[in-house]
Amino acid sequence: MYVVVLRLTDGARVAEHVAGHREWLRHGFDDGVFFLTGGIPQAGGGVILAAGQPHDQLAARMAADPFVANGVATPEIIEIEPTMNDPRLAFLAG
Repeated sequence: MYVVVLRLTDGARVAEHVAGHREWLRHGFDDGVFFLTGGIPQAGGGVILAAGQPHDQLAARMAADPFVANGVATPEIIEIEPTMNDPRLAFLAG
C-alpha cells in the first residue's frame, strides 16, 4: 500500500491542468489502484492512497499525471507495510 503526496511546484498553473488531473484520477479509481484522494489545505497539493501495483508501476502511473508531467506537482511515493487495520480496510492489508 502507498501514500502518495503530491506537492505543488507551480500553483499558478493548477487551473490549466486540473481537468486532465481529475480524469487521470478517475482512471486510477476505475483501475482499482486508487482508494482515496484529497487535498492538503494547509500546504497545497494532495494525497492519494493507492494499492495493488508494484512501486515501479505506480511511479510510471504518477509520471503520467498531468500535474506531474507538466511540472505543476512532484510526487513522493511512500510505501506502507500495514501491521494493524480496522476490519473494514482488511482488503488493503492483503
